[in-house]
Amino acid sequence: MDGSRTGTRKVLVGLSTASVYPQNTEAAFEYAAELGYDGIELMVWAESVSQDMDAVKALVRKYAVPVQAVHAPCLLISQRVWGADPVAKLEKSVRAAEVLGAHTVVVHPPFRWQRKYSEGFADQVRELEERSDVAVAVENMFPMRADRFWGKRAKSAERLEKRGGPGPGVSAFAPSYDPTDSGHAHYTLDLSHTATAGMDALDLARRMGSGLTHLHLADGRGASVDEHLIPGHGNQPCAQVCRQLVESGFDGQAVLEINTQNARTTAERSSMLAQSLAFAREHLSVGARS
Repeated sequence: MDGSRTGTRKVLVGLSTASVYPQNTEAAFEYAAELGYDGIELMVWAESVSQDMDAVKALVRKYAVPVQAVHAPCLLISQRVWGADPVAKLEKSVRAAEVLGAHTVVVHPPFRWQRKYSEGFADQVRELEERSDVAVAVENMFPMRADRFWGKRAKSAERLEKRGGPGPGVSAFAPSYDPTDSGHAHYTLDLSHTATAGMDALDLARRMGSGLTHLHLADGRGASVDEHLIPGHGNQPCAQVCRQLVESGFDGQAVLEINTQNARTTAERSSMLAQSLAFAREHLSVGARS
């Protein structure tokens, strides 16, 4: 439907391939096509198809679902994917996005032990963006909290609520798990990570400002582990963040990055993904402005 006739325009809503784990990349494309997602965020990790751009392009053609973004292989579990050099891996992620026609590469801040990478990270991000139309959107992360040893989920969430903050913790990221401490042109806001970090998501969105290019829409309860709940199932201001983005004229992408590992059947996983998409569509609809 033409948004210019209805008085609305649509914020594109994609599905992260990580959201269907332990199913594979092709399954994510199939769910996205069946449920009506606008695209895919490709998580590059150990699965061979996720590393093979020709194979991914074949999935784009098969399911008529584009790749909106590429998530660089920067997780602890993907440290050896595309080699061990994080500088080369980030560059390869941008090249992969170009090949796939994706507008964004999502990347985490460097780990503290990646000293050479962290020292040149901001410069590399800037230089990659100068040579490409792809935005390198640095994602907010979270500290490793001491209270995870007293219960990773409900108990740690209760402790955070009582304290009004996450308490003692150690950041594995340099210089910080908050990318606005360094300053970049583009950011990814992850609402599960703000929950675990005990951060004010609305304030972080404001600090990211016009650089907020990419939204990982999920939820959390403040547990000491990264929960990635269906939006609306935690305590994060998911609807308010969506409205704030809409009111600010957000023209980036939203991607559902939820954890469906506890789904007992594919039908249950599909229901979780459909519920998440419905939330996004409801709260990211954009009315006409005069």
